[in-house]
Amino acid sequence: MKAKAREMKNLRDWPSAWFVFILGLASCSGIQNGFPGLAGQPKPFQPPTLEVGSVSLAQPSPTPEPTIEILPVPTPQCSNLLTYLEDLTIPDGTVVRPGESLDKRWLIQNNGSCNWNENYRLKLISGPPLGISEEQALYPARGGTQAVIRILFAAPDEPGLQRSAWQAYSPEGEAFGDPIYIEISIEPPAP
Repeated sequence: MKAKAREMKNLRDWPSAWFVFILGLASCSGIQNGFPGLAGQPKPFQPPTLEVGSVSLAQPSPTPEPTIEILPVPTPQCSNLLTYLEDLTIPDGTVVRPGESLDKRWLIQNNGSCNWNENYRLKLISGPPLGISEEQALYPARGGTQAVIRILFAAPDEPGLQRSAWQAYSPEGEAFGDPIYIEISIEPPAP
């Protein structure tokens, strides 16, 4: 039984004996970085650094800041429209004396979305100017509102029917809306 116990003890010590033997061989052969006991063999395998695509997981690259492009916001185009509503003074065909001062007024509607400012004009489109400049300021009016256009005319000296027509113009020089006019009859001079 003692022999069996000694045999078991020897078997238990056998792996440690081999370890001591291999260490001894490694120190005798001068191998410093190789596998112990195998002179001239390559170094042990080392796995490479794991990479995804071309970006290493060990050191992430900085994310570039997004570029924000600010685009100009277009100014919406407004629309110009003038609607004639009625004559407030001097109805068509009114008889006047030669050279008489005429205070003509029209009720109109700015049916467009543009607000009329000092750059909007009234221009003579037909007939005589009746004593005034052929271009006048258009009464300022906000889009969607009514306004009164007033012009002070002078009756001509020659008798007969006279009609003077006017048209609204935008700052860009484009005509728009209903034309407005004054129509008068100049009485002949007394004999």
